Amino acid sequence: MTKGFLIDMDGVIYRSNQMIPGADVFIKALMSRRLPFLFLTNNSQRTRRDVATKLVRMGIPAQEKHVFTCAIATARFLAKQTPGGTAFVIGEGGLLNAMHANGFSIVDHAPDYVVVGEGRTVNLEMLETAVQLIQDGAKLIATNMDPNCPTKDGIRPGCGATVAYLEAATGFKALSVGKPSPLMMREARKELGLATSETIMVGDTMETDILGGVQMGYRTVLVLSGGTRQEDLDRYAYRPDLVVDSVFDLCASPQRLDDLAPTMNLSDDSTQPREEWSLVH
Repeated sequence: MTKGFLIDMDGVIYRSNQMIPGADVFIKALMSRRLPFLFLTNNSQRTRRDVATKLVRMGIPAQEKHVFTCAIATARFLAKQTPGGTAFVIGEGGLLNAMHANGFSIVDHAPDYVVVGEGRTVNLEMLETAVQLIQDGAKLIATNMDPNCPTKDGIRPGCGATVAYLEAATGFKALSVGKPSPLMMREARKELGLATSETIMVGDTMETDILGGVQMGYRTVLVLSGGTRQEDLDRYAYRPDLVVDSVFDLCASPQRLDDLAPTMNLSDDSTQPREEWSLVH
């Protein structure tokens, strides 16, 4: 039975620069069973190659083809909207690389879009330029709306914080492409060549990973190895289909991965009732 996985990274595969125990076993199990998967990240700073290299150095057998970033999703979406367009970019190498790869030119005068990603070098001059360009007609695009990013020392302001500044200053709302937006969730599924009912989203964050999966109709698995605790679930109006301590639990027994899929009807891309699926697992 065909199925595939969309897998968040920070809090699921690693914390900071340390692999979460058993994550390598999980990925090797997917590979041995030839189950397709993608690592999904709302971090637009790094290219696919950079992310894959980081994972390999931790002991995760990843290749560039296994990585899908919000920068890639954003660039592909904008390329469909405005082929050969122009953008003023607040961000780093991963976002700039993705924009160029999808036919965009980076400009600082009369762009089609102001595109905002993560950036550790954001300054007031860049923000002032962005504000003026938006006022002059450029559309505001966010690679994601995460307000902060985890670091080894705590957190730092994320893309969402920069976007909030620009929204407040201009009065215009940004379109966000990254998780939980269906724009990224759908593009990632299509990258794997899967149907909705064949897709399982694995993540540690209710507001992005699980919400995005629920909105798309994917099966969702919440891992408690990141920022969400079991007692937090009562605060949400939606729930994951399965909750586990870590991704290692998904392959702890030989049959677990093989069983981790709904009964599907691809003629209408429907799945068995969630209650039935949850009881099985």
